[in-house]
Order: sequence, then C-alpha cells, then structure tokens
Amino acid sequence: MKLALNLSLFLLAIFTFSEKSLSLTNYQIKKYCKKEKRLSYCIKNLKEKRVDLQKGKLIEILVIPYKR
Repeated sequence: MKLALNLSLFLLAIFTFSEKSLSLTNYQIKKYCKKEKRLSYCIKNLKEKRVDLQKGKLIEILVIPYKR
C-alpha cells in the first residue's frame, strides 16, 4: 500500500511539474547582466543555461541574496 502511494505521488509530481520549467527571456537576461562586469560572458552563459534547461538537462542555479 505504501509503495503504491509513493509511486502515485511520484507520478503526480512528475506530470504536474514537467512542463512548467520557465526560463528567462532575452530582456530578463540583459537586465540581470547589466550589473555584471563582463556583460557578454554573462549573457552567453545565461543563454546556454536556458537552452540546457529547455532540453531537460540539469543546470546550476545561483541564489542571489536580497538586498534591502
């Protein structure tokens, strides 16, 4: 019973979140990279990560602390 419950929850999670991975738009990438020193490297790196995310590959996501 426990195995069936775990399996059904796992399948539900896969089908619920599989198509909902959103990537950054070009405007959001340029806006984020405006603050960086190496603008072209930042844009290239984020666009490559976006393509990898859309293909389904795992990517590393940096966490930016909130500044008040």
